Amino acid sequence: MSINIPKRPSLGKTIKDVGTGFISKTWARLKGAGLDDNSRIQQATAKWSGRTATRDWRVKLTLPSHSIHKHLLDDNEIMKPLQASNGVFWPVTPAVIVQNSANYNALAQTHSNYPFQAYQNSQVDTISIVGEFPVQNSDDAKHWIATVKFLRTMSKMAFGQSKDKGQPPPIMHLSGYGDHVYNKVPVVINQFSVELRPGIDYISTKQEPAKALGVDKFDQLIIDRNADRLADASWAPTISTVSAMVTPVYSRDTIKNFSLKKFADGSLDTERGIGLV
Repeated sequence: MSINIPKRPSLGKTIKDVGTGFISKTWARLKGAGLDDNSRIQQATAKWSGRTATRDWRVKLTLPSHSIHKHLLDDNEIMKPLQASNGVFWPVTPAVIVQNSANYNALAQTHSNYPFQAYQNSQVDTISIVGEFPVQNSDDAKHWIATVKFLRTMSKMAFGQSKDKGQPPPIMHLSGYGDHVYNKVPVVINQFSVELRPGIDYISTKQEPAKALGVDKFDQLIIDRNADRLADASWAPTISTVSAMVTPVYSRDTIKNFSLKKFADGSLDTERGIGLV
């Protein structure tokens, strides 16, 4: 006697049936609410666009390509991790606060409840950038040390024994989030701060102790202690907050060629290579 054993449905068919049943129930609820097949409900497909490996949209402060301060990065072992990017960037998306102001003078009139507002000027206030800087290994620690040294350096003028003494702090480029948000905005650093938190671990930039072959544990301990004592090492926190306050600065020539229409349609963001906020 033969026994017919029903064939087990495939996983793909099961998922398809479940999905079809879910969609049918959804349409049934919509029809019950008065929505029929002619309603404006269409299938939509989400798609990422404009994000490629060659486009860097991270928030960063860099030196312009023609800056006279680029020599500060050359042949600098501490800032070596920043030479490829020509500046610093926040590895984790920071909080960026920018405020635009339009200033008016109130002209008080005699026997009037409301003063006249006379326009004076518009300005972009100080931009605040606050972001966390995680450090997970020795290479990250070196990058953190380089970032702190860079921001300290770029907020100081040249004086004393400097060859170019008298030069004010350099003008930086603020970039981030694409072409029409912050694209090479010329800024100066007004304030820089870094928070070294208590109760967290710190990672050394030199983690490999000196090793010798054919020595016992006691001699190796002495070697390790001498290596730690003589090493030129620094320690970076595993997590810290790096903040900077910058102000946009523009030349007379840039302001003279300003066009409100071109600013509104984004043409000025790429026309002259200077970002306007």
